[in-house]
Amino acid sequence: MLKTVDLSGKFDRAAPCVMLLGGFDGVHAGHRRLAERAKRYSLPVGIMTIGGGKGEKSLFTFSEREDIFKGLGLDFAFELPFSEIRELPPEAFIDLLKSSFQPQAFVCGSDFRFGFRALGTPALIAASGVRVETEELLCIDGEKVSSSSIKRLLSEGDAAAAAKLLGEPFFLKGEVIRDRQVGRLMGFPTANVLYPEEKFPLKEGVYEARTEVEGREYKCIANFGSRPTFGDERVLTETYFDGFSGDLYGRTIEVRFIRYLRGVKKFDGADALKRQLESDIRRVRQGD
Repeated sequence: MLKTVDLSGKFDRAAPCVMLLGGFDGVHAGHRRLAERAKRYSLPVGIMTIGGGKGEKSLFTFSEREDIFKGLGLDFAFELPFSEIRELPPEAFIDLLKSSFQPQAFVCGSDFRFGFRALGTPALIAASGVRVETEELLCIDGEKVSSSSIKRLLSEGDAAAAAKLLGEPFFLKGEVIRDRQVGRLMGFPTANVLYPEEKFPLKEGVYEARTEVEGREYKCIANFGSRPTFGDERVLTETYFDGFSGDLYGRTIEVRFIRYLRGVKKFDGADALKRQLESDIRRVRQGD
């Protein structure tokens, strides 16, 4: 029922720990506050995620979240399948965590709810005899920091505003696949990454992006969506690295979306598309 991932290489299930509670389908600025609060205990910190919840797509895949969790200095992650806990009484949910780990404290948002019909509250956890610390809802630039707010901004193409709430740019991590090499024939070789089915999609379009290769960060233009000029309806991310030459096939890259440049459109041919790409690159170089 409960899947645990050792993030630090030192996780001991029998050791005292602190646990972050929430859905964590993504990690935003509010979650980062929770992590910093939990780390004050100087104990191993674990973070909860819920898998397959309500048919909703996650901001980040579990693999992407693992990278974020490691970057935050967390020690382990545990995933609870939504299908198995949605009808679990709140008291049974608490007992599951207490019997699976050795929690000395729980840290969560003040609005955290759990168990059957979301009847469980932080106060109920405290009543079970384990310390609970809560954080109030965070707002940035008048915007509520929540996964739903971030998803709305991404669906509107506002990657810059979403990055403020996330605490970092929204990103895609994946393996570069070998494709038709149309971009290379046009003088614009691209790294193509399929977009995971379970990942929440941002608005289709062309974005300014950043990607790191061998320790160097490159400015990029990334097309997210289909390629109507060439009759390709697959949804993928096609990224051109400004100033990079090399072979990335089979390598895993992380594409960070900085800002929306324009929508996906069908051009009259390769020459018209090439002129537009040259214009996109100038905008990225100049910061227009």
